[in-house]
Amino acid sequence: MIAVARTHQGNIRLNNQDSLLLREEATCLYAVADGMGGHRGGNVASAMAVGALQAIELSLQPKEALLQEAVNAANTSIWERQLQDVSLSGMGTTLTALWEGEEQLLIAHVGDSRAYHYINGQLFQVTTDHSLVGELLRSGAINAEQARNYPYRNIVTRAVGTDATLQTDFYRLEKMKGSKFLLCSDGLTEYATTEQLIHAFTQPLEVAADYLLQLALAGGGRDNITLILLEVPA
Repeated sequence: MIAVARTHQGNIRLNNQDSLLLREEATCLYAVADGMGGHRGGNVASAMAVGALQAIELSLQPKEALLQEAVNAANTSIWERQLQDVSLSGMGTTLTALWEGEEQLLIAHVGDSRAYHYINGQLFQVTTDHSLVGELLRSGAINAEQARNYPYRNIVTRAVGTDATLQTDFYRLEKMKGSKFLLCSDGLTEYATTEQLIHAFTQPLEVAADYLLQLALAGGGRDNITLILLEVPA
């Protein structure tokens, strides 16, 4: 796959607590992690999650068990680290990862970072947000417009490292020529509309990455912004 990434601390935050992974070998593994928890806890948590994925022995066929093992290892490490260091109390991280195999793609997901799939002019959100606003949307308690301005929209209901145990969502997709993907933190999706995302996917990856980053910054940039754009060559 062709990969292009951008990360930025945004206009308000003093540091960048997002982490990303671009691991390009015989097969490839990509990930976005959005850390949370105090001045430095989020940065520590997201880096630990990405580090756990770095240790996976990649194979030509993506293995859910291996990816689950790595996510569980990250969860345990982050959970135990904050128990040992009170200054890191409450830290955790989202994690959205894509493992590219020869014929299939495997996505692992925890939190409210997202994976999108663009193919044949159509855009699909692959992942489900593990967030308070996401649950309210799915239950019908609020609509999409209300969700964009909901005061507690940044509260996640599932994250790596915030509990001793963790449930991870997995998605398998066929690897189709010409398809594109976006992995991103909510620092982007806070500002980007569906129409703007579709427009980005019609552009070359480098142009699209710059467009999306500037879109988030111009919209306010209140959070860290991280994105990875991927394309399966035609």
